[in-house]
Amino acid sequence: MAGHEAHYVLPRAAFDKPVKILIVVAPYYKDIADNLVAGAKAEIEAAGGTWELVEVPGALELPTAIGIAERLSNFDGYVALGCVIRGETTHYDTVCNDSSRAISLLGLQGLCIGNGILTVENRPQAEVRADPAGQNKGGGAAAAALHLVALARKWSTASKGIGFKPASDAYRLAGSTKGTPST
Repeated sequence: MAGHEAHYVLPRAAFDKPVKILIVVAPYYKDIADNLVAGAKAEIEAAGGTWELVEVPGALELPTAIGIAERLSNFDGYVALGCVIRGETTHYDTVCNDSSRAISLLGLQGLCIGNGILTVENRPQAEVRADPAGQNKGGGAAAAALHLVALARKWSTASKGIGFKPASDAYRLAGSTKGTPST
């Protein structure tokens, strides 16, 4: 069982400027969602960040809410939380696949998103994964978002050295004719 295996966890992300995270949750299974949110809040606060929380009707609305927030607000990153429990129809597959795909597409556009949407076979699996004292998947999703924010900040300050660069003042003042046609 995967829950009993040891796995490596990255050290907590550190920041020199404040981090603001939006937690977007679909509270369809309220008790499970509350545990996911508790884990996410604790992780964000432990990293020195702040958070805001919004609720949406279901897992399919999570990516849309994140996209709206990215266009209209000023969050550094996002945590998507919810739970989809397999039922008797193929709706489970649609919700799992489409919400995950949409979150991935937003991530490929540069948004820093931690995906904490549980996709499980039954309620006991969800309860174990959501429990902040257990697998703490809400905290893990928040940690993922924070790590992506740290990475984006690191790379946003780096200069790649590409594109047009004007000649330096020293080069122009020296009167160099290197590269100019001779007459």
